[in-house]
Amino acid sequence: MSLVGGIRPPIAALSVLLLALAGITALTLGRVGQEAVPQAVKTSQQHFAEDGAIALRASVDESVTDLTRTAELFSAGDPVPADAVLDKIGSVYQKWMGTAVVEISSGKLMAARGENLPLTAIDRGKLADEDGLAPRMVRLENGETRLLSFALLTWKGQPQQLLVASNSLRFPGISLGKFRSIAVVGQDGHVLSTDGIPEPEQVLTDAQRDEVKQSNKQLKSFAETAAKKARVHPLRSKEPGSGGFLGVSGHLTGDRYLGERAVAGYANLAAPEAGESTVATRLGLTVVAMVPVAEDPTATSDSAFGLIAAGALLLIGGLTVYLLVRTVQRPLLRLFLEGRRMTRGDLDRPVSVPKYGEAARIGAALERLRRQLIGEPATGQDRPARRRRFGSRTLIAVCAVLLLAWSAPLMLLLNRAGDTVVVPQQMVNDQRERTDTLTDRVRRALNEGHADLTSVASLMGEKTEAPEMKKVLESTLHQHTRYQSLYVLDAAGKVLAEAGDDPRSPSGKGPSDEPIRVVDDGGKEPVIIGTAEVSGREGAAVVGEFRIDFLNSLLKRPGLGEVRVVDDERKVIGANTGYREFEDLPSGRLNALAEGTGQKVGLSPRPSGVLYRDGDNIQIAAAAPFVGGGAAHSLGWTVLSWQPASGLAIPEYNLQNRTVLAGLLGITAAAACLGWLHIVVVRPLRHLADQAEALADGDRRTVLYPRHHDEVGAVTRSLELIRQQLPTGTQRKRDGVTAGLAGRN
Repeated sequence: MSLVGGIRPPIAALSVLLLALAGITALTLGRVGQEAVPQAVKTSQQHFAEDGAIALRASVDESVTDLTRTAELFSAGDPVPADAVLDKIGSVYQKWMGTAVVEISSGKLMAARGENLPLTAIDRGKLADEDGLAPRMVRLENGETRLLSFALLTWKGQPQQLLVASNSLRFPGISLGKFRSIAVVGQDGHVLSTDGIPEPEQVLTDAQRDEVKQSNKQLKSFAETAAKKARVHPLRSKEPGSGGFLGVSGHLTGDRYLGERAVAGYANLAAPEAGESTVATRLGLTVVAMVPVAEDPTATSDSAFGLIAAGALLLIGGLTVYLLVRTVQRPLLRLFLEGRRMTRGDLDRPVSVPKYGEAARIGAALERLRRQLIGEPATGQDRPARRRRFGSRTLIAVCAVLLLAWSAPLMLLLNRAGDTVVVPQQMVNDQRERTDTLTDRVRRALNEGHADLTSVASLMGEKTEAPEMKKVLESTLHQHTRYQSLYVLDAAGKVLAEAGDDPRSPSGKGPSDEPIRVVDDGGKEPVIIGTAEVSGREGAAVVGEFRIDFLNSLLKRPGLGEVRVVDDERKVIGANTGYREFEDLPSGRLNALAEGTGQKVGLSPRPSGVLYRDGDNIQIAAAAPFVGGGAAHSLGWTVLSWQPASGLAIPEYNLQNRTVLAGLLGITAAAACLGWLHIVVVRPLRHLADQAEALADGDRRTVLYPRHHDEVGAVTRSLELIRQQLPTGTQRKRDGVTAGLAGRN
């Protein structure tokens, strides 16, 4: 018999699948309940840590790039005093804690601004090495950690100078809310910087002081664990095929304290492209974000439903398998044995005819053929009425209905998560804070872009020629992927030098007075233009057009759902999914949410989060306007994000999803096994029944050949052998039936 054919394999497979599904149902549905800390909250903290890691990585890389590019621009021109270099840097960028210029050969400090830098930690003898200018972390006397970045100032005929800048390892513009804390952790697990946890001496009461100590203790524990986990390769730390954050990230659960449990997310600094590395990623830093979450004291896990559903499946599955074995498998095996007996010449005993279906028809045909072989005369029972009312197809349909009776309620009726779903308030808070962080990231990216334009413009004087301008523009365009095109306009709107794509700013007009503006040129995307005045050239300016893909790439964060950037008229400028330029928001309540952030009502702009309930449709939404200084503040943009609560790992939705999955698995198992049985057994069996009756009715010319090497094929072969033993009409006339039979015996 074939290993994949025949009557036994489909029924055995159905039995195994139903038994396995019953076990899965009992375990999975029984374990889903009102968790003390929902999985959605844990995952949200992981995403929060990823946001912090992305922001810190972008800040460090941008800082190093700006310092290196500024030094190259100064080195390309005439020699400039050290004080002038630092003054120019300080007027364009306000990101460094301290800056200094040191003569490399003598170690002399030529100029300094801001905080005192630990210059003694710099080994001037290794600056010529390949990694001599790589940023490094140093610890100050007060215990704080600084990141030192380096760049070379080289002028012909002058000693080589080292430009040094220091950064704190704090997060730029990340929104923590009231109770969250975030930390930067080194490779050894030590906390390098923290935000969100006050110093114990600043707390007035003993209870608050104890709470701060507990938070610090828990954060240190999380930091040590996260540093170990972050050393794993990213491909080994995630499920195969999972996307999202390219580095190592996860979540941790801490101890309970005063009815709350600390939940943390961690993420290492990862490059924006898979397989690459940046200055920041080579530092080996990890971000840990921690928040206390109130546990639900009424949370329980009820396994009764899973056990009942599994028991019902065992009962229905057992009945289904019993019907298949009793009414299909056994009769077919009996026919197989009866046919083989007749081909061996054992014709004395009547054929045991099944009671129902095609097996009954084939059995009756075999009995008629047996009687023809032994020469008995035809009687009224020689051609019995065909029994078609209850065939194998009807039985398959009955079994399908039985299994559907178990699967359909699970898919459509039971454990529905209605409008009473409890969405943790922490999820609404996280949506608001993450949206606010994303807003600040977009604003800072535009401000950094305008600062780059200002830096380039400050080095283009009245005597700078067009070829030199073009060289500077091409260098800037190569170092920063945020620009689509860079060019210099004079007061009349004439392009003096350009790099990248063709300019799309309004032709025939001079540079705009607005530092950053949005232009609708009738194309498929908005045109975001930054302008920085060139000193010494009256009315001339450096203009940079931002790539809209650069803006949209900043918005692609997992766990935030749909994200839109809208202008002060609430027209869409950018998004993390497909959109049309300057289209309206998809709903009026999102419009109201954007307006309610304070941009239009005369209040202080502030982020807001809200939970919308519309029957079973529950949605979390948040909006955050541009706040803070910089050239981008005047845009008046707002970032909105929203997502359905059904996509979150909330217990009610988990139970609903797993219940639906169990129903789908039940239908899949039934369709696969019963369909297999119908194709391999039922259809050939129906065809064989017609052939057997035709043979018994006198059709001696049709050759019977098996379709499959299984029980049906074996019965077919037996009928073919019987056909070959039956005398033809000519033989009957010539020799007589009895003589022919006697000769055979």
